[in-house]
Amino acid sequence: QVLLVESGGGLVQTGGSLRLSCAASGRTFSKIVMGWFRQTPGKEREFVSTIRWNDGTPYYADSVKGRFTISRDKSKDSVDLQMNSLKPEDTAVYYCAGLARFMNSAYYTDAQNYEYWGQGTQVTVSS
Repeated sequence: QVLLVESGGGLVQTGGSLRLSCAASGRTFSKIVMGWFRQTPGKEREFVSTIRWNDGTPYYADSVKGRFTISRDKSKDSVDLQMNSLKPEDTAVYYCAGLARFMNSAYYTDAQNYEYWGQGTQVTVSS
C-alpha cells in the first residue's frame, strides 16, 4: 500500500506563509509526478502545483504563480510546497498526489489522472 502523508497545514493571516510537506511511504511506486491539489466544500479538486520527479520541472496554477514554490527531495521521498503571500482564497484542504504513469504534461493538472492521494491537510487564511 502506498501512503502519502501531508503535514504543515494550519491557520495563518493574509500575507503570511506556510510550508506543506508530503512524505511517501509504504509500497514504493515509480514516481513520474508528485504534486498538490486543493479543495473547498462544494467544489472540485483544483490543481495547485506539481513537480516532475525525474528532472524537477515545476508546474503551477496561474493563481499561485510567483507565490508558491514546489520542491522535491528524492533522498527523503518527499515533496514540499512553500506558500507565501497567502490570501483568503487559498483557504482549502490541500492534498498531496502521486502520478505513476507517463503522460503529456498537459494532463498533469487533471486530478483524475493521479493514482495516489494523501488524506489532506487544512490551510486556513484569515483576512
